[in-house]
Parts: sequence; structure tokens; C-alpha cells
Amino acid sequence: MVEAVHNAGVVVTGAGGGIGAALARRFAADGARVVVNDLDAGRAGAVADEIGGIAVPGDASAIITEARDALGGTVDVYCANAGVASGGTEAADENVWALAWDVNVMAHVRAAHELIPDWLERGSGRFVSTVSAAGLLTMIGAAPYSVTKHGAYAFAEWLSLTYRHRGIKVHAICPQGVRTDMLTASGSAGELVLRPTAIEPEDVADALFKGIDEDRFLILPHPEVAEYYQARAVEPDRWLHGMNRLQRQWEEATAR
Repeated sequence: MVEAVHNAGVVVTGAGGGIGAALARRFAADGARVVVNDLDAGRAGAVADEIGGIAVPGDASAIITEARDALGGTVDVYCANAGVASGGTEAADENVWALAWDVNVMAHVRAAHELIPDWLERGSGRFVSTVSAAGLLTMIGAAPYSVTKHGAYAFAEWLSLTYRHRGIKVHAICPQGVRTDMLTASGSAGELVLRPTAIEPEDVADALFKGIDEDRFLILPHPEVAEYYQARAVEPDRWLHGMNRLQRQWEEATAR
């Protein structure tokens, strides 16, 4: 058990399945009081019933007040997990770009805007951002997803450096492939890049709880991502050449 989350009031967005449901289950198992949020009310309700939590369905950007009330007036931990895996290039429709930006970045900003004042007054609070390794690296075939996940990581990093001395903890979870509906929806690019090393959602939850216990900002369920991230920073042209080789491999495979 991680003592920091015992009896905490926790909100997990996008928790009707996948990583979100795994996080909700793990928080509940460690004694937290959990609000389960999802756009799909039925899925949110099913997970909440399973773990003894409270379902608050709806747009993740608009449920803070209701979630806070459901938890008795205090949110201790907020997991900004809801996301959209928007594929496409620079030519993707502007509505696709706008949705990715709104869900993957601005929903986090709006939640923080609602939560931070109370956390600063109390001197404590925990913001968990499900980013993806795409936020540290990139993902072929998915410009809107890659760009907005970079934004999500940048925002989590900014929150941490701005408020850590005032008691606010921030964690950025950056997995590669995870066996969820989102991986299935990633198509041939996901099959090539992510499927071979994909892990279970529960593995992501385990990595987060280990990171919380060790008070770490960056959570890497796939440890090898640290090496890729370092290579990207130190030798960017070599790293880009390698990624371009992967891009060409994908193009050749899909052209058959």
C-alpha cells in the first residue's frame, strides 16, 4: 500500500476502460475514495460499481465541481487520463487538430485552473498526467497526437517546476504501447511500433504507484524510453534518421 493515497479523494478521467480503469482500480485497492469519470456513463458506472467508487460521467473538462462535491469537498489527486489518439499528418482536418488539442492539453489546463487554488491554500495536491511516450519522443502517422502529447508533457513539467515547493506533486506517465482500445485504433503504425512491446494497463498503474512512492515526476512503464529520450536529446539527427527509417518501413508495409 502507498500511504500517500490511502483515504485520498481521487478523480480519474477516461476511466471507463484501459489505463484509466486500471488506475481507478489501483487507487481503490490502496484505500482511496475514487470518482470514475468517462464520457460513456455506462462504462463509468460499471467501473465505479466494481470498485465501490462514484461515477461522474461527462466531459472531463467540466466535472471538477461535481467530482469535488462527490468526494466531500476535496480532491486530493487528479488523474488527467482522458485522451484522444488522433492520427494523420499536417493535412489532418482542423477539427481533428482542435479536438486533440482540447482533450489532450486544454482539459489538463482547465482542471489545473480549478484545482490549483485550493491545493495552494492547503499546501498539498497531486496532479497525474497520462502523457504517452509520444510526448517525449513522437509517433509515426499521428501528427495531432504527437504534437498535443508534447504539449501535455510540457504542461505537466511546468506545473511541477512552478508549484513543487508549495506542496503540489506532479507525475507524467509516459508509456509506449498499452493493450487497450486505443492501441487497437492506432492501426498499422501501432502494430509496427507499439504492439511488439505492449504492456497491460495494470502495469502502467503499478509504475505510477512506484513513482508516487519514490516521489518521481517522470513515470516510464517502458524503462527503455529513457534511453530513447536521451538519444533524442544528445544526437537529434541520428535519432531522426532512425525514426525516418521506421517511417519508410511503415510506408513500404502499407503500400503492399
